[in-house]
Amino acid sequence: MTSVLLRGGSVVDDDGVRLADVLVEDDRIARIGPGIPVPPGAAVVDCGERLVLPGFVDAHSHAGALVFEPEVQLALLRQGVTTIVTGQDGVGPAPGDGVHASTSFGAIDGEHPHHDGGGIGDLLATYDGTTPLNVATHVPAGTVRHVVRGDGPGSAAPDELRAMRTLVRNGLDEGAVGLSTGLDYVPGLYADTAELAALCIEVADADGLYVSHMRGGYEANARAGLEEIAALVRATGVRAHVSHLHAPVDLALAVLDDLERSGAPMSFDAYPYSRGCTILSMLLLPAELARPGTDDLAAAIADPEGRARVRVRVLERVLGRADLGAGWADQVTLSHVPAPAFHALQGRTLTEAADVTASDPVDLALDVLVASSSQVTVVMRVPSPRTADELAPLFRRPGHTAGSDGIFVGTHPHPRAYGTFARYLEEYAVPGRLSWAEAARHLATTAAERYRLGDRGTVAVGSVADLVVVDPARVAARSTYALPMLLAEGIDDVLVAGVPVLTDGALTQATPGQGLRRAG
Repeated sequence: MTSVLLRGGSVVDDDGVRLADVLVEDDRIARIGPGIPVPPGAAVVDCGERLVLPGFVDAHSHAGALVFEPEVQLALLRQGVTTIVTGQDGVGPAPGDGVHASTSFGAIDGEHPHHDGGGIGDLLATYDGTTPLNVATHVPAGTVRHVVRGDGPGSAAPDELRAMRTLVRNGLDEGAVGLSTGLDYVPGLYADTAELAALCIEVADADGLYVSHMRGGYEANARAGLEEIAALVRATGVRAHVSHLHAPVDLALAVLDDLERSGAPMSFDAYPYSRGCTILSMLLLPAELARPGTDDLAAAIADPEGRARVRVRVLERVLGRADLGAGWADQVTLSHVPAPAFHALQGRTLTEAADVTASDPVDLALDVLVASSSQVTVVMRVPSPRTADELAPLFRRPGHTAGSDGIFVGTHPHPRAYGTFARYLEEYAVPGRLSWAEAARHLATTAAERYRLGDRGTVAVGSVADLVVVDPARVAARSTYALPMLLAEGIDDVLVAGVPVLTDGALTQATPGQGLRRAG
């Protein structure tokens, strides 16, 4: 038996903060209390003035393919993240051969180095003992649709729908925590509510979670997306969760309250940043030109007349979006541009990049997309950023979980990948917003419960010893929009399954992480 004693700190649990040691034996918390003697051979972590919290769960992560990289591991562990939930937005490497995920979401997820085919069970097995963090995953509905009927429009035929339901059921049986949809991305955007309801029946039967990147662009349009989810809850009884909810706070709270009263409660994840990040093709292009892995866009703009037609449609889209409008090119910053000819434009707005290249923002965007096979991401600045005080009521809501939506691909990512959890503690675990006990619930407990992650998410005897030690005086996110890859500070010691994986702010090289299968 191996033992670790976390000595001299304060434990954070649902009852508050109390001075106590924590004794870990093997992968479980064995004892909590003051003055626990050091067992023979035990490792000791002197916590001093620090707090011991449950390991944080990133409820919306895009690190599933890159979690094997030390730089990504360090970025997550320095924020206290011990579990990531992947297969988001309807896209993931399984089921199937992984080509769809790398083609359509390579700029967001990267390419999984150890999965070249199979189901959810095969994917989860790639994480067992190979990474310091735990990884859970969804069955991705867009990938399921792609496997069964490709990326074209249209409703699923009865035999196709049966095949899709089988894939979803198999994935849930193999341990997926739920079903994710990306209803702004091809091919997921072609799925109608009837198709989604059929898939949600399988999710409800397995007590999984239906997790949706909603249809329609969020913000002022959030009500329509939330009501579509509510219709699925009422029709199937599925438990539901909203991905990266961003909308006017009063609107979001009012709609969530209305839906809960009508019998459709739902949880959601959100990150403490005002800007978003997405695929440039999804933002600008009509669906028929945004199909992954095709030359549709290149063919459409091959002649001046075709380019002019596409330009008109691009402008119609961006000018009609509630979160963009006339200043759209100033609001969109190039994040990841793999094409060598345009690589130097990363970190510039489209307006700035167009000036540098003596081009027009629309023409430049089209050329960058073609040269990069549409594998381009951007950071979007919203017209009216929300302050921490404005966001606090949303983050206090019991159904809120923290989800970074973190993307680690490229040299100028959104800073949320490196800072979400530290920023949450820095800005919200303060008097008048959230207590430390409430923060622990939002960053760990609620997600562990909603995703059925087993005995995780609490500092309690018998729980799995995924633990983080936080210095409340130092914890801070250092990543910014200008310097997005700076590591967080104030979390230097982390255990996963009772094994120290971060000591004095550095990786220990231990890999006790697992592919987490849905419990229960």
